[in-house]
Amino acid sequence: MKIFRKIVDLQNELFEDRKQGKVIGLVPTMGALHEGHASLVRRSVRDNDITVVSVFVNPTQFNDKNDLKNYPRDLDSDCRLLEQCEADYVFAPDVAEMYPVPDNRHFEYPPVSTVMEGAHRPGHFNGVCQVVSRLFYIVRPQKAYFGEKDWQQIAVIKCMVKALAINVQIVECEIVRDDDGLARSSRNTLLAPDERTIAPNIYKALKASVEFANKHTVKETHDKVVSDINAIDGLEVEYFSIVDGNTLQEVESWTDSSYIVGCITVYCGKTPIRLIDHIKYSV
Repeated sequence: MKIFRKIVDLQNELFEDRKQGKVIGLVPTMGALHEGHASLVRRSVRDNDITVVSVFVNPTQFNDKNDLKNYPRDLDSDCRLLEQCEADYVFAPDVAEMYPVPDNRHFEYPPVSTVMEGAHRPGHFNGVCQVVSRLFYIVRPQKAYFGEKDWQQIAVIKCMVKALAINVQIVECEIVRDDDGLARSSRNTLLAPDERTIAPNIYKALKASVEFANKHTVKETHDKVVSDINAIDGLEVEYFSIVDGNTLQEVESWTDSSYIVGCITVYCGKTPIRLIDHIKYSV
């Protein structure tokens, strides 16, 4: 496995791979890697001749400076995991390498990018599109792999790929959960032991709501999920939206769409740590 810090060095290596007709897969990450990331890397290794994993904490997608400062970083540990997964190249640039000049491009794809996370984290998806588009231009992969935990992010990236006519296939990979149901996330490492104990109640409430929804309205289901989670000391729902899975617009009835998803963000603990998850009601 080779580690690259400079764009030109990675591109020179990939140029030689392309001359040999090799197919390239990309797994964009912000590091602090866990089994969820590992599953994406293993999928790419199976699908492609070359797998590139980017490890870069992108400052332009953080609207909270403390969140950026506290985001976990451990490149040595990340590289050990990636070597076990048989990744070929790690691209770990610094901020100056990724943004030699300020990126003033503006990306907005309403309504997909302006609801839920887009509404609660102004500028977040703009930053996501800035860095992901940069990575696509640098690596020029045939396939790029994203975890479904960041479900809205995938929808936004698909909009960007279409708008910019980027020739890449977006591969969605299922959420990886711990045995107690908590979605694997880099932010989980920031949870104190007592916070880690209560965090699985998020998915517990979501999962229970699927059966509840069979005999209750959208509003009743929404209110029950929020009530059940907020009843747990140390958990507070920021938002829970039940939406059409394609437009991301809220639905009022289960008959409004054949693809309905519940998306949630919950603050956990005293710090607090912001956790996201979702559940599919119909596909």
